[in-house]
Amino acid sequence: MTLCISLSARPSNNGTRFHNHLYGQLGLNWIYKAFAPTDLAQAVAGVRGLGIRGCAVSMPYKEDVIALVDELDPSAKAIDSVNTVVNTDGRLVAYNTDYTAIEQLLERNAVPTGHSVLVQGSGGMAKATIAALRDAGFANVTVIARNEKTGRALAEQYGFRWQAELDGGTADMIVNVTPLGMEGGNGADALSFPQDAIDAAKVVFDVVALPAETPLIRAARAAGKHVITGAEVATIQALEQFVLYTGIRPTDEQVRAAEEFMRDQ
Repeated sequence: MTLCISLSARPSNNGTRFHNHLYGQLGLNWIYKAFAPTDLAQAVAGVRGLGIRGCAVSMPYKEDVIALVDELDPSAKAIDSVNTVVNTDGRLVAYNTDYTAIEQLLERNAVPTGHSVLVQGSGGMAKATIAALRDAGFANVTVIARNEKTGRALAEQYGFRWQAELDGGTADMIVNVTPLGMEGGNGADALSFPQDAIDAAKVVFDVVALPAETPLIRAARAAGKHVITGAEVATIQALEQFVLYTGIRPTDEQVRAAEEFMRDQ
């Protein structure tokens, strides 16, 4: 049996259910388990030493894991953020499928590149989001982050603006890449953007995957906005991880079945 795992401060069942359902559909003798490590370095050493084939990496480990792997794929190297580690005979190569997911969703939803954008957050997922926006052709982007060091550096790296607080600002698209609204967190019931910003926006994007309907997404739907959810991000990035681990790309029907199973909890 081949083992794949995820490492997260607050692990969910999403990836576990998605991957395991696909293993079952495809008749693979594989299993996927989620863990909340107390020591990241020891956990990654376990991946190497135990021959664990794949390892998903979530907040807050997407940057810290870089020092623990052998090689960065261009998808991770370009943004200094990792969400996937593949183990081949003890050699650990890191990737970032979050970027791919954001890129695909911007295209699928036909978000005009002329839209002004506010992105709230400056962590690993924010890096993937900002890079995808820049590469898609968005130019009017502002990074909102209280941490000036990381926020300003992220914005300047991609030629965008930084500011510490929203301060009543609005944009055509607002994007939450903070943990606000995440199930099990301190801000689980919090709106990551104020109602004024939601009302002014045309598109509302929340990368938080659990719950599928975050406070921000619920408020945006109630206001009649075009929404892009973290659940959609989770499906695409998990699919790309599955392909990296197994070398198999499931059919669209198989992916839809796994996605339905993932959400039916």
